[in-house]
Amino acid sequence: MFRTAPVTIGPARKNNSMPKVWRFPPYDEAVVRRLAGDLKKPVLIAQVLAARGFQNGEQANEFLSARLVDLHEPELLPGVPAATDRIVAAVEAGRRITIYGDYDVDGVTSTSILWHCLNLLGATVDYYIPHRLDEGYGLNRDAIRQLHEEDSTRLVITVDCGITSVDDAILAREIGLELIITDHHNMAESIPDAVVVVHPRLPGTNYPFGDLCGAGVAFKLAWAICKRMGDGKKASPRMRNFLMSAVGLAAIGTVADVVPLVGENRIIVRYGLASLLERSSPGLKALMKIAGSGSQKTLTAEDIGFGIGPRINAAGRLGQARLAVELLTTDDQERVVALVEYLEQLNGNRKTVERRILRQAKELVAENPHWLEQKALVLAHADWHPGVIGIVANRVAEHFERPTILISLHRPDEPGQGSGRSFAGFDLHSGLVHCREYLKTFGGHKVAAGLKIERDQIDAFRIDLCEYVAANHEVKSSDVELAIDAEVRLADLTHKAVTGLEELGPFGAANPRPVFASTKVELAGKPKKMGEGERHLDLRVRHYGTTLRAVAFGKGEWADEIAAVDGPISICFAPVINRFRGQENVEMHLIDWQPVSGS
Repeated sequence: MFRTAPVTIGPARKNNSMPKVWRFPPYDEAVVRRLAGDLKKPVLIAQVLAARGFQNGEQANEFLSARLVDLHEPELLPGVPAATDRIVAAVEAGRRITIYGDYDVDGVTSTSILWHCLNLLGATVDYYIPHRLDEGYGLNRDAIRQLHEEDSTRLVITVDCGITSVDDAILAREIGLELIITDHHNMAESIPDAVVVVHPRLPGTNYPFGDLCGAGVAFKLAWAICKRMGDGKKASPRMRNFLMSAVGLAAIGTVADVVPLVGENRIIVRYGLASLLERSSPGLKALMKIAGSGSQKTLTAEDIGFGIGPRINAAGRLGQARLAVELLTTDDQERVVALVEYLEQLNGNRKTVERRILRQAKELVAENPHWLEQKALVLAHADWHPGVIGIVANRVAEHFERPTILISLHRPDEPGQGSGRSFAGFDLHSGLVHCREYLKTFGGHKVAAGLKIERDQIDAFRIDLCEYVAANHEVKSSDVELAIDAEVRLADLTHKAVTGLEELGPFGAANPRPVFASTKVELAGKPKKMGEGERHLDLRVRHYGTTLRAVAFGKGEWADEIAAVDGPISICFAPVINRFRGQENVEMHLIDWQPVSGS
């Protein structure tokens, strides 16, 4: 049966305030057959391509065969030519160059890319990463003064930050500190008055791809510098080799920053994944090994998103981002071993802190049930680590299905530090703009934002934000739709077919892993809870004689719900290849399920 309109399969389950709507694309058999024939690919791949708008083999081949040479020339990126001029002049003059980074994965990898580039060119280069808890995000006046006092002739280059630092740029110009800003975040009403600003969406410019992350921008700038230091058109063989390794760092930043994996981002990640296996630095090799991906023959974006990225991020979240940069730039093997072991320890601590904060957040809501009558949640606690609340805010938003802001009150004499996540398309940044009278500072974008607030303003802020969300956002069925590529039988999910789906990757934002649905699936065993705290689901299902395993991460509560269903269920899932101890098996990552109507 091929569905042609959005449908909800089965009644809503408990704990779902709004059941997910499964949207099936119209099925055009002629298009699927044409794609399968033109590409000589399995029908399953052709179905996914058709569902995602490809009509013929020529269109699909352009997508499937994206090449590194399809990246836009770096000089097209607004600000890059002028920045390259100043950086090359500083290198040739022997001036100190300081890379001013950010403490997240994108900032760490951006810093590492430029450091490697300038170090290979013989520059006097160092880096400055602000302390997440003491200094906060981006440029700050104290750091600018400190850098100028240490060396008034130095050149400072920001990466992954600075585009909203209008006052800080004014200070830098006033004291004579040469400042280049490279960033990709949303801009303020005015552009900082730095000597050069590099940004893919700079007003008055028309760069063909505006969704680069900070590491993508840093990679483009490094590419332009390498060309300039070569013959003007091409980098030297030594620097070309560097660029081929730098694309791996750019891939890590791109995946971790959850920018759309289309266009240039998809190319960077596609070739960066191969580069990580072939050209990684000692620190990256050690990091991949401890993350469990060091011995793999292939890497996926998920390996970065769930293994490599969180370990780098843990350093920044717990105030140790400089150590992550050091790991990605050092050649000292003993230091590598010490750093990677410490990052693994930090990552373990981060997970423990996350679980505690999530539990406490749910307890706060349980103690204040009237908060669930509002359209947003604002929760505050003195025991919350400000570096971790962003991750937890995302989980709380998903659990309670509303925009959520968590505020850490960890320092009694200082403002609370907050981090928020959106839900169902609400523009979180616009909400903070509306409520700015209660905030000391804030920034971010539609999906995620940060803020600082005095304790006595939290209640008023909560009321105003909830009223704004109620007046300006309504959760529609389309906001919670699950886009399904095709309805399939489990028998269609052969090892060859599922392996072939990887050609559509790398997968991530705007290019998700293919999602399928199967209806009238029977249980092939009792649903089980697994993992620490029984947080995950382990399920075996049977469909017309084919039995497969499904897992659902963070959905252990589904085990009891599914076990209570009297009859078949429908499932929505992403098929994957599970590689374990030399064995490869097809299994499903369960995304949603519904009882079959009438069961």
